[in-house]
Amino acid sequence: MQPNITIGLVGDYDSSVPAHQAIPLALRSAAESLRLALAFEWVPTEEITTASRISYFNGLWCLPASPYRNTDGALLAIRHARENGVPFLGTCGGFQHAVIEYARNVLGWFDAEHAEVSPNAVRPVITQLECSLVEASALVRFSPGSRIAAAYETNQATVGYRCRYGLNEQFRSQLLAGPLRVASEDENGDVRAVELDRPAFFVATLFQPERAALAGQPVPLAAAFLQACAT
Repeated sequence: MQPNITIGLVGDYDSSVPAHQAIPLALRSAAESLRLALAFEWVPTEEITTASRISYFNGLWCLPASPYRNTDGALLAIRHARENGVPFLGTCGGFQHAVIEYARNVLGWFDAEHAEVSPNAVRPVITQLECSLVEASALVRFSPGSRIAAAYETNQATVGYRCRYGLNEQFRSQLLAGPLRVASEDENGDVRAVELDRPAFFVATLFQPERAALAGQPVPLAAAFLQACAT
């Protein structure tokens, strides 16, 4: 059977990264539940120099494990998805770079940076978290009416993390005034997921929902992503 959908996994594959182990499991489980024939391809960031490298995919998932070898390649892929209505999911590093791409190309903040890569940046929209979330689990609450709330069919969940950087609260109000919206917050009110307020699926989470697949559990957000890719 030919695949119904093909997903581009944007990032630099490393077999030792738990999220990279989990994502194929999450996708295959979701595809089986949806009765979709699925193919996916790992796309190293250094191969993304023009949109032609990622233009034939039905959806793009920007992966954890950054800094990427080619930040510009990851940002190009995210911009392609956003501007062309290609279903997009970003997790961990994918969240961080989705925020940077939006800041640069929608808000015109060409100096928007990631503090891990540019520690002296004037506008670090992604900055070091006050409390590291490496191999941590925590409760998050989903915004009513959000895509992520619809995917999980609940208003909260316990999720896993492996990150040290997140949204800089200094720029929150300007970044998330619309159409980029808060989709999830933690118990302290810190942003843990965002999504675009538009018909095309565009969701990014600082947490790693795919990690549930390592325990044999379904990943609702992966299923919602694939469903969007198939329509």
